[in-house]
Amino acid sequence: MVVKKSQSVKEQVSRQLLPMVRKPARYIGGEINQIRKDPAQIQIRVGLCFPDIYEIAMSHTGLAILYEVINRIPAVAAERIFAPWLDAEEVMRKEGIALFSLESRTAAADFDILGFSMTNELCYTNLLNMLDLAGLEVRAADRKEEDPLIIVGGQAANCAEPIAPFVDLFVLGQGEEAAVQLIQLYQSARQRGVNKQQFLRQAARSLPFVYVPALYKCSGGGSQPIRFEAIEEGLPLRFEDAQLDDFDNAPVPEAPIVPFVQAVHERISIEVMRGCPGRCRFCQAGYCRRPMRYRSVDRIVELAKKQYENTGFDTISLLSLSTGEYPWLEELIEKLTAWFAPLHVGLSVPSLRVGQQLKLLPQLMTSVRKGGLTIAVEAADERLRQAIRKPISDADLFAAVRSAYQAGFQKVKLYFMVGLPGETDADIVRIVDLSYELGRLRKEIDGKLASVSASVSWLVPKPHTPFQWLGQKPLEYFQRARGLLLDRRNQLRARCVQVKYHKMERSVLESAMGRGDRRLADVIETAWRSGAKFDLWDEAFDFPLWTKAFAEHGMDLCAEACRSFTPEQILPWAHLGGPKESYLLRQYQQALRELSL
Repeated sequence: MVVKKSQSVKEQVSRQLLPMVRKPARYIGGEINQIRKDPAQIQIRVGLCFPDIYEIAMSHTGLAILYEVINRIPAVAAERIFAPWLDAEEVMRKEGIALFSLESRTAAADFDILGFSMTNELCYTNLLNMLDLAGLEVRAADRKEEDPLIIVGGQAANCAEPIAPFVDLFVLGQGEEAAVQLIQLYQSARQRGVNKQQFLRQAARSLPFVYVPALYKCSGGGSQPIRFEAIEEGLPLRFEDAQLDDFDNAPVPEAPIVPFVQAVHERISIEVMRGCPGRCRFCQAGYCRRPMRYRSVDRIVELAKKQYENTGFDTISLLSLSTGEYPWLEELIEKLTAWFAPLHVGLSVPSLRVGQQLKLLPQLMTSVRKGGLTIAVEAADERLRQAIRKPISDADLFAAVRSAYQAGFQKVKLYFMVGLPGETDADIVRIVDLSYELGRLRKEIDGKLASVSASVSWLVPKPHTPFQWLGQKPLEYFQRARGLLLDRRNQLRARCVQVKYHKMERSVLESAMGRGDRRLADVIETAWRSGAKFDLWDEAFDFPLWTKAFAEHGMDLCAEACRSFTPEQILPWAHLGGPKESYLLRQYQQALRELSL
C-alpha cells in the first residue's frame, strides 16, 4: 500500500471559505474535547465521514463511538469529515477547495481510509458528492491504488447492492469491535507491504462481517432473477452482522465533543440497551441489532457523571430502541434524579412503550422536562397494532396518558404510520379520532385540552424484516389518506390536534432505493450528476429529477417502490446479514393470517 503525505487546506479554508458561508462554525473544528494526535506518531489516518451537515453528524451517537474507539488505537488517528451545505459546496467548487477534515483540515483524499456512516438510503447521493468533492472517482473500479479505501457501515450495509459499485468494502452490523479488527488487519497488511486488492481479498476471507462487492458478480433484478456468485473459489456467499458481546464494558466517549453550532441533539447521550424485545414487524433495527444486551445501572450513572463533568450539557438522554423496556428503568431514573436534579440537569426518556412501566414513569421523572410526552402508537386500531407486533391496548394507552397529565405533562406527540397491510379507511380516520380523544382526556385532570401532535409517516417496507416481501402502497393511496385525515380533523373541529406528514414522495423514493438491486447504481449516479443531493432536506429534494433518472435506465420509480416479492424469489439483500429468511417469512405469513389477507 502507498504511504501518503497529508496535505492541509487550512489556509484556503480560512481565507476563501469561512468568510463566504452563513455558518462558518460548521467547518472550523477545534471544539472542546476534540482529539488531535501528534502527526509524527500517526501511521494510519481514518476519515470518519458522515453524509450530512455538521448539526446532524454531531448528534449521531454511533459516529461519536467510532471516533473514540479508533482514536484509542496506537498510531491511528480518526478525524471527522462532514458534508458541506449547499453554500459551502458552491464556494469549494469555485475556489478549488478539496473536502477536508475538521481536526487538521487535511484533504480527504490524503487519508488512508474514508469510512462512511450511512443511516438512510436518501444519503446515497451525498456519498457520491463527498467523493467527488474529495477529488476521487465515484466508481471503485476507476480509483487508483493510492486513493483512500472507501468503507461503508451502518444501515446501508445490510442492503448494499444499490451503492456496491461505489464502495470498496462494507462492514455489516455493529462497529465498535469490527472497526478495531478491520484496522488492525489493515495495519498488518501495511507492514507487509501488500496492495489494496490483496488487502480486500484478505479481509473478505477472514472477517465474516466484511463484504467486498468487487469480488462478486450480482446480476438480475426487476423481472429477472437475482444471481449472486463469487469470482474466486473460497469466498463466502453470505455475510454475518458483527456483534458486540460485552455491551456493559463497551467503549463510550467519556468526553464527547461539545459542538460549536447547536446540534439537533445536544445532550449527554447514553445507550442503555441494544436490541429491542418488541420486534415490530416493520422495524429493521429491531431485527438486525439482536441479541438483547443491557448496560448496568451503575455503569450508566458513572458515564452520565463523566460526560456531564466534561461537557456541561443540561440534559441526559437514555437511548435505545425501546427505553421503556429497560429492566431496571425505575432504579436508573431514581439514581440519576438523585444526582442530577440538584444540578438542574433534566432527563430525556425517548422510545417509550405503553405499558405498566410507562404508567409509573411520570411519577418517577421529577426532573424530566414535562413539555410533552412522545409515544409511538404506529396504528390507531388495536387489530393493526397486533398484526405489526405493537401490542398496545387502548386501555393502557389512555391510562398512560392520563397518568402523564396528572404528573404535569401538557403535550402529547403521537407517531403513526399509514400504508400498513390490511388497513382500511376507517383505520386511517381513526388516527384523528384517537388523537382528539387523548387531547380531550386532559380536561378530566385540569379542565384544559392538551396539545396533541399526530406525526404521520408512510410505511416503507425494509429489508431484513417480515414486511420485506410487501409492496409499498402507491403514491395515490397516500395522497388520498392525507385527504381523509384533513377532512376528519375539520369535521371534528379538533383544533387541539395538529397533524404533520412526512413528505410522501421522499418515502416512495426511500422504498425504491431501500429494496433495490445493483441496477440502481446507474440511477443513483445519473441522479447525482443531474444535481441530486441532500435528498433528506426539503430545500434540495427534487422528486421529478429522480423519476427522470429512473426512466433513463428503463425503470419506473413508483413501480419499483410498489414492487412486491414472492417467497420463492432471491432477494437482492439475501446475502447481507440479518435474521434467517425462514424466520422472517413465518412472521410475514402470520401477520397476513391475523389480518385475514
